[in-house]
Amino acid sequence: MSGKRHLWRWRSNPLRRREDVLEAWMMLAVWAVVVLVGAVVAPLAFHAAEHRFAQQRAVRHPVRAVLTTDAPQGVTARWSPDGRVRDTVRWVAPDGTSRTGDTLVDPGLPRGTTVHLWQDDRGRLVTTAPTDRAEGHVEAGLLAAGAAVAAAAPVLGAGAFARARLDRRRLALWDREWDLVGPR
Repeated sequence: MSGKRHLWRWRSNPLRRREDVLEAWMMLAVWAVVVLVGAVVAPLAFHAAEHRFAQQRAVRHPVRAVLTTDAPQGVTARWSPDGRVRDTVRWVAPDGTSRTGDTLVDPGLPRGTTVHLWQDDRGRLVTTAPTDRAEGHVEAGLLAAGAAVAAAAPVLGAGAFARARLDRRRLALWDREWDLVGPR
């Protein structure tokens, strides 16, 4: 009997108002929708991120490139926030053609130095290595959690708005009752 009372505390309370019961059902519905939305959105986001990371691993390949000029020393107009400088390199694309382009390298490297970079299937340089499998799982999990929270936020916001409206309604009813029975 006490377990039932815990599960539904307003059922037999003589002070319960219609708004209290409405709020209880509404909050139950809001949390049910939040759980349902999270259960749908999180796996979808996780698998989409995993698929994207797997695509990166499939199309990005390591390549050795050679500096065609001496890399500038220190801070220049071609400098990046991580302390590296932009310089021209030459590499061989997957189709066997020789390519040249700019990339970030450590400052002060002499011409002819070999640097290790990443290219896509078309032979274009890409800025980062593909996300490895373990890091991809962690990032996909974080993205899934963020997507679930973002998808649930409007539902929680609507529930909070509805509760605020119910609170205003309860206060208005209380004011009316106070006008009837309060001091004059």
